Amino acid sequence: MVSGEEWRTVIHLVSGGTGGTLGAILTCPFEVVKTRLQSSQSSCPGPYVLSSNPWACLKDIVKCEGLSGLFKGLGPNLLGVAPARAMYFCAYSWTKDRVNVCLPVRNRDTPFVHVLSAASAGFTASTLTNPIWLIKTRLQLDRNAGNSYGRIRKCVAQIYHKHGLVGFWKGVTASYWGISETAIHFVIYEYLKTKCLSRQTHSRTDNKKSLADFAGFMVCGACSKTFATVVAYPHGWLY
Repeated sequence: MVSGEEWRTVIHLVSGGTGGTLGAILTCPFEVVKTRLQSSQSSCPGPYVLSSNPWACLKDIVKCEGLSGLFKGLGPNLLGVAPARAMYFCAYSWTKDRVNVCLPVRNRDTPFVHVLSAASAGFTASTLTNPIWLIKTRLQLDRNAGNSYGRIRKCVAQIYHKHGLVGFWKGVTASYWGISETAIHFVIYEYLKTKCLSRQTHSRTDNKKSLADFAGFMVCGACSKTFATVVAYPHGWLY
C-alpha cells in the first residue's frame, strides 16, 4: 500500500519531469539564441557576423542552418530536463516537509524554509545533471550539422579524452551560484501563491481548482522567475 507521502513524491517526480520536458521543447529556440549571444559565436561561416539583436540572431540561425538549427542540443536537453526537474521538485518538496515537521506550527512554510528547501534541491539537481547540461551547451555551440546521436557520442568522447571524468563536472561550481536565483524564485513564488490561494478561498466555498487557478499559478511562476533571473543575471554568464 502506497502511503500519502510516497504518493506525493511520485506526483512531484512525474509533474516536474513532464512540465520540464514540455517547457524545454517550447523554449529551445530561445535557449539556442541565448547561448549563441552569450558566446558571441556566429552561426554562419564566412563573412557573416552574429547580430547582437535576439530576433536578428534567430533569423540568422534559420537562414544558415534551417529550422533544425533552433533545436540544437534538444536531445540531451530533454534527457537532462526530465530527471533534473523531477529531482528538483521532489527534493524541494521532501526537504520542505522534513523542515516543517521539525519546526513549531507558527514557523512553518516561512521564507527560511523555502530558501533552505530550494538550496537543497538546487544543489542536488545541479550536481547530478551537470554532465548533461555541459554536453547540451557544447552541442548548441556546434555549427556543424550531422546526426544528433553521433554528435553526442563525439562530444562525450572529446570531453572524456581531454579532461577525464572530472571534465563532465566543468562549470558545476558556477552552477552552484545559480542556487541563489532558485532560492529567490521560490521564496517569491510561494508568497505569491499563498496570496493567490487566499484570495480564491475568500471568493468561493469549494476547494476545486479551475483553469483560472492554474493560470494564476503560471503568472505567479512567471513573475517570480523573471524577477529572480534579473537579480541573478550575472550567473548566466559565469555558467
